[in-house]
Amino acid sequence: MTMTPDQARWFADIAGRIVANVEQVLLGKSYVIRLSLTAMLSEGHLLLEDVPGTGKTSLARALAQSIRGTTTRVQFTPDLLPGDITGITVYDQRSGEFSFHRGPVFATIVLADEINRASPKTQSALLEVMEEGHVTVDGVEHEVEAPFLVIATQNPIEQAGTYRLPEAQLDRFLMKTAIGYPDHSATVRILDGAGGPRASKLEPVVGLDVVRDLIGAARTVHVDPVITDYVARLVEATRAHEDVRLGASVRGALALVRCAKTYAAVEGRHYVIPDDVKALVEPVLGHRLILDPEAEFDGVTASSVMGQVLLETPPPSDRVAV
Repeated sequence: MTMTPDQARWFADIAGRIVANVEQVLLGKSYVIRLSLTAMLSEGHLLLEDVPGTGKTSLARALAQSIRGTTTRVQFTPDLLPGDITGITVYDQRSGEFSFHRGPVFATIVLADEINRASPKTQSALLEVMEEGHVTVDGVEHEVEAPFLVIATQNPIEQAGTYRLPEAQLDRFLMKTAIGYPDHSATVRILDGAGGPRASKLEPVVGLDVVRDLIGAARTVHVDPVITDYVARLVEATRAHEDVRLGASVRGALALVRCAKTYAAVEGRHYVIPDDVKALVEPVLGHRLILDPEAEFDGVTASSVMGQVLLETPPPSDRVAV
């Protein structure tokens, strides 16, 4: 079953209303909001590498409020234990039975603040629920409900006392981006008190059942073979780049196609075009690259590599079949 034009318009209308609602809190950041929504509707997770005070918590809360979801925030510290995230099993003396007390990971949107400050053991506890959709405590699996989005943050400035996320764990994040500072006009509006309502005061746009329908509909967006060929050539170009030690994996290519389908639907189309792929190449593939140490020392970044790859990899010239 393939998405119809009418379904694409329905999808874009709801997505547009969610983005506009969240933008009341996060002024001038529609692109980041769209990426966050795309990650959630693609059943993936988002990594934000940004300095404090740019609105990461507000983004999570506003998005959850807009879809009648729940949100939790976990401040990662070196002494945080896996059970502090997943929950623990407690023995009830009165009933003589064990009961499971759910941790903060059981929410629609989980904000994992400064994830690189926790130990690798704690990071891996979050990794299981991100990848598998459940946590295992004392040998018993506990499912999390869809939709489920982890927004993890890293501070790129302060690295003392942190545990760098291993490449295998970075690869589990569907996208990596940054919110960044607001522009001048948005800053003035915030300072004038026109920054809009608090996230907790936003009116919901849709319910979780509609979000689940959107997730299912996004899977039916049409992808022409010339688009998959374009994605494959982009991924192969990252592996052949002289400044890259390890290029994007097959998981990265699959993630790019999945995100492009959702992004096309958010834009109101029932088919993917090359521009959808171009818009997502850096946030989806950039964090999956391992650069050559000498190139990094010379100032080469994943962003510059992906920009060069896009320039040197021609997009499909033929009309995309719909």
